[in-house]
Amino acid sequence: MAPAAGSGNNSPIAGLSEGRSMRRIHAFLCGALLALLALPAAAQSGLRTEGDVAGARGIYEAEVPVNSQSEADRNAGLARALGKVLAQLSGDRDVMNRPGVLAELRKAKDYAASYDYRQDQGTSPGGAPTFRTMLVARFRPAEVDALASVLGLPVWPQPRPKPVVWLAIDDGSGPRLVGLAQVNAARPLLNRAVERGYKLGLPAGNAAEQALVGAIWRQDVAAVARASSRYQPPMQLVGKLYRSGGGWKADWTFVDRGKVLSTWSNSHADARQAMAAGADGAADALVKRYAKAGATLGEAGTYRVTFTGIRNTDDYLRLSAALQKMSVVRKIVPVRVAGDSYEVDLDLLSGLPGFERLAGDDAPFARVEGDAPLYRMK
Repeated sequence: MAPAAGSGNNSPIAGLSEGRSMRRIHAFLCGALLALLALPAAAQSGLRTEGDVAGARGIYEAEVPVNSQSEADRNAGLARALGKVLAQLSGDRDVMNRPGVLAELRKAKDYAASYDYRQDQGTSPGGAPTFRTMLVARFRPAEVDALASVLGLPVWPQPRPKPVVWLAIDDGSGPRLVGLAQVNAARPLLNRAVERGYKLGLPAGNAAEQALVGAIWRQDVAAVARASSRYQPPMQLVGKLYRSGGGWKADWTFVDRGKVLSTWSNSHADARQAMAAGADGAADALVKRYAKAGATLGEAGTYRVTFTGIRNTDDYLRLSAALQKMSVVRKIVPVRVAGDSYEVDLDLLSGLPGFERLAGDDAPFARVEGDAPLYRMK
């Protein structure tokens, strides 16, 4: 039997309807694609599925609290995040006090690869819910490495070890070992280690290991090292945390391959703060032993350079302002002015390669090919 009119694939009505539907779908997909392309690239960290949470991963990433998502708060947050990244890269907890670092942090957005935000929810002492906005920043590794070289920062090489923490806590009812089952109790210590650019591990906490509490309490590091031989690497952070006066005190020993690298004690009214200081001491010991001076972009010192093409006062002011903003320049001493040339002695944190690297394409001058350090105004 012949098909009824309008019921087959050859029906002009069906073909017209399908054509309109395809055009609507095509228009929708094109609009969606254009909308995606219009999103700001800097704020994207890749497409995340539902349930994913933005967070810092690796030493070139950091997260900091911000008051809002405004540009001013974001730039301030990026500066603090870059400071944390430089601290993680170098292992130096006082990196912010090194020459030139603060000046470069003001330009942190120039080093950022991307950023994202996360809302953390908590509870106030009164029981009310609280919310905190976290900025998660990711920086370009090659440019951060170059910055560390220019500023003369040490570099703590990767991969980094993951020492085992043998921690006993006595809250008044006798010392107890903190093992994997008590990971939340050790969270301040573990988190502080991550902030310093490395990780700490906990023992399994089986019966045999629980029996080590006495050795930990008397700081018998040899006995602890023997018991820790099943874990890699052969590094141990041995500590005891106990009440002292109106607060808490912690005694620490860091051991690397059977050798004691450092011993220290710290006190704090807050047990969490006293515990976290153990990660700082271990990081300091590791950095002292393993961190190396980065591949510098030239030696620090005074270099005589010449700038040409200075035609008027505006050119001179542009040049002077640019030099004074450069963190690598510690001092500028004028030497001679002749025609459109200006000769100066620059006291630099690194050599001329570092000076030129930080100057970048936005500088008002460019290097003139040749052996002499000569720069021409743009």
